[in-house]
Amino acid sequence: MSFQTNEPPGSAFRILAPNPITHHMDAMSCTEPSPAEFEEAARHVVSSLPSEFREQLAHVALKVDEFASAEQLASVDIANRWELSGLYEGVPLTERSSWASGDMPPVISLFRQPLLLEMRETGVGFEELVRHVVIHEAGHHFGFSDDEMHALEDSVGDCP
Repeated sequence: MSFQTNEPPGSAFRILAPNPITHHMDAMSCTEPSPAEFEEAARHVVSSLPSEFREQLAHVALKVDEFASAEQLASVDIANRWELSGLYEGVPLTERSSWASGDMPPVISLFRQPLLLEMRETGVGFEELVRHVVIHEAGHHFGFSDDEMHALEDSVGDCP
């Protein structure tokens, strides 16, 4: 599995360093988080952001799918559906025009099966992984660089 570190907007984000703290998939529990649990965790991440970011994300839809569609994979030039864990689809705030109207709302998608695989392979905990991916994809909405995305993530702090 390849990891991308310098990706174009809308691309996958992968965590490279494992964290020994896990939530759902630890040695004592082999239950996999449900799509509803992924959505709840993603909403928790957004609600924990500073207010200026939360307000700007109010009209961004969050959704959880098992895998990215063929069209979503093609949009970020990824062939293997296991390699895309999250995706921002929309026009970043930095590129929006006041003249644009009728556009579909932006969407942050989480892809459950690739995220579950990443949890198993890296040992990264459920909340931490969801937090990384949601903040990374939200960063695309704001037109942030990778450094700015990391700063935003640091401002949120650790998950409980």
